[in-house]
Amino acid sequence: MKVVFFGTPQFAVPTLEKLLNHPEFEVLAVVTQPDKRRERGNKLTPSPIKTVSTAANLPIWQPQRIKKDTETLTQLKQLQADVFVVVAYGQILSQEILDMPKFGCINVHGSILPKYRGAAPIQWCLYNGEKETGIVTMLMDAGMDTGAMLLKATTPIGLLDNAQDLAIRLSLIGADLLVETLSQLEQGEIQPIAQDDSQATYAPLIKKPDYALDWSKSALALHNQIRGFYPNCTATFRNQPLKITATAPLGSAFWSELPPELQEIEHKLPDLSTISSNPGVVVSIVKGVGAIAQTGDGLLLLREVQQAGKRPQSGWDFVNGTRLAVGEAFAGGS
Repeated sequence: MKVVFFGTPQFAVPTLEKLLNHPEFEVLAVVTQPDKRRERGNKLTPSPIKTVSTAANLPIWQPQRIKKDTETLTQLKQLQADVFVVVAYGQILSQEILDMPKFGCINVHGSILPKYRGAAPIQWCLYNGEKETGIVTMLMDAGMDTGAMLLKATTPIGLLDNAQDLAIRLSLIGADLLVETLSQLEQGEIQPIAQDDSQATYAPLIKKPDYALDWSKSALALHNQIRGFYPNCTATFRNQPLKITATAPLGSAFWSELPPELQEIEHKLPDLSTISSNPGVVVSIVKGVGAIAQTGDGLLLLREVQQAGKRPQSGWDFVNGTRLAVGEAFAGGS
């Protein structure tokens, strides 16, 4: 099969690499987002997909707005590809583009559709505390992730999984599922299944206010927000911004889902269930582990944080470095 690949972030890389290394597929060209200026040094930086494509000596197109770029549209038509594969490309494709390839445009989407249509399905499924997610390959139409589904694969979500962990796992699952999808599609062995729009939920782009922590929320809600929007959630500590990048909710509902080294906290601090204070207040410090903060409902262990201008550090290093004391409080983020 002759393939044109559309993709931009690291999430798309395993799928492109799978296609490049597979004897049944020929990648004709790659379409990716224009290079962007990054924070450090403000240098133009290529997308991860462009980096892989350059190393593979593939033709690369980076239109600012693909629907309006007549040169790219003309080149796409001339390739006469069998299929366009789209993985987290970052632009909406017009009906003109969707109609170009023989087998249509196949999208690799990071959720179990029709749940979590949109730009950030991995992040929002964690935020909402889902216990399972997956990958769906889809025959694209003009809507936002509304096309008919082709194949599906699922994976459980662990209590301590964050968006980065889950994205890596799903990207590998997606690469395998895409190859299987294309093979079945070519053989006529796959029957597209329409989505049930009544069951649809949405995963919009994450905005800055989504990162702000509110200690009146429950420990589980805060934990899900921190791991879902990793590594950007912010609190305030001693009037300075503090990123909180890894946590664990504590209590009888969670011990069995935590690793052994954190389960030990139950035995070190058997009176945890009797502790109560105002939201955000440090109620205990576990030697070698970190601080435990009161929330609006339950206790939250701070496993990793990042102070402004510094590298991420373990909860215990943070306690030692700041000489954090029981009774001090974290405030909300901004």
